Amino acid sequence: MANQTVLIIDDEKQLNGLLSRIIGLEGYTVLQAYTGKEALKLLLNEDIEVVISDVKLPDVNGIELVKKVKEVRPYAEVINLTAFGNIADGVTAIKNGAFDYLVKGDDNDKIIPLLSKAADKAKLQRRVYELEKKISGQYSFDSILGISKAIKDTIALARRVAVTDTTVLLLGETGTGKEVFAQAIHYESPRKANPFVALNCSGFTAELLESELFGYRAGAFTGANKDKKGLLEEASGGTLFLDEIGEMNLDLQAKLLRVLENQTFIKVGDTSTSKVNVRIIAATNRDLQKQADEGKFRLDLYYRLSVFSITLPSLAERKEDIPLLAEYYLDQFAKKVNKQSFKIDNQFLDLLKKHRWKGNIRELKNIMERVAILADSEIITSSLLPFEFHTQTDNNSFSLEAVEKHHIQKVLHHTSGNKTETARLLGIGLTTLYRKLEEYGLNT
Repeated sequence: MANQTVLIIDDEKQLNGLLSRIIGLEGYTVLQAYTGKEALKLLLNEDIEVVISDVKLPDVNGIELVKKVKEVRPYAEVINLTAFGNIADGVTAIKNGAFDYLVKGDDNDKIIPLLSKAADKAKLQRRVYELEKKISGQYSFDSILGISKAIKDTIALARRVAVTDTTVLLLGETGTGKEVFAQAIHYESPRKANPFVALNCSGFTAELLESELFGYRAGAFTGANKDKKGLLEEASGGTLFLDEIGEMNLDLQAKLLRVLENQTFIKVGDTSTSKVNVRIIAATNRDLQKQADEGKFRLDLYYRLSVFSITLPSLAERKEDIPLLAEYYLDQFAKKVNKQSFKIDNQFLDLLKKHRWKGNIRELKNIMERVAILADSEIITSSLLPFEFHTQTDNNSFSLEAVEKHHIQKVLHHTSGNKTETARLLGIGLTTLYRKLEEYGLNT
């Protein structure tokens, strides 16, 4: 109860003051309001967890006020007080979200124990609310970094479909962030309070995938000692994300099609139909239309999945985002390995922009983790990048200078940037090495 704040709303000032003193003696911080308008202003500006409100207020019905309190403070609990109790008002108050409904005069012995229970519930609900808010923020579209037109257009498209219940097909190369987009679509949808369940279809055999997806009845096969819920049931009310959907075999595709059409399925070893309420988001880096033409993917399922398809841009299509992403991941990994924040030099960024990024954001993330581990100084230089980053811009050049430059880079990389050791291995003087580094623009 310590430090919890209670708001008392009653236009009878004497009764309001008396109740405030009694509750204050129990260790609560007490605020007072005499109208609904005053109360809502306090709720907007003060950290209130329990509201005790008279039903009859000058400007609003206290029972109707419950809804407005919940809109402002979803975790707050409301206790309604009335001089003339009736069952209908009590039922309406509870339906509107009130914790309880008491008749004045009968509340002297009940109010403090009831307040304690309401405060405990509000405290728990607040923790849940803050956790959900944190998770929603972590997985929202606002958490997707990027300033490029390509990523902004993609986010705008995903936002449009998020608020609907439409099936979504996410397309794009490996590592472009399809699961991140699936989570954002879920957490900005009306289903956000319910589960988000992810399943990688390429990680299971056909038999195991069927069991994971649909569940099974006891005795369905050897080792099935009891009933098991499938991920469809686990995700009911929420969203099921099926990654690598192109890896699913044709038999399972037929069963999935049934789920999409009427939200029903049959568990392994069962004869009766189960019903769910689930949104499907699927993802693939394959050309499902081509697979369907080749008989490797059901055309009817493809059409059903691609009601709303979104193609995520590769990192090569959003190179202006690379500095922002690199700095973000470097900062994250610096904290992880207990190092100070870093500064990235321009040559490092230039090499990042010129890289092909076949693994897209996932590859960039891995590179920045490696860099954070290897870095010994505040400035992040190109010497910390793998050798292939240094060779990619001159691969078509066969000049002696290009060969020499690449060889120096290779030895520098081998010695982790130790110039004295590099000069020794190259068989040249340290002064000569510095001159060549300057000549080839390799100074770090």
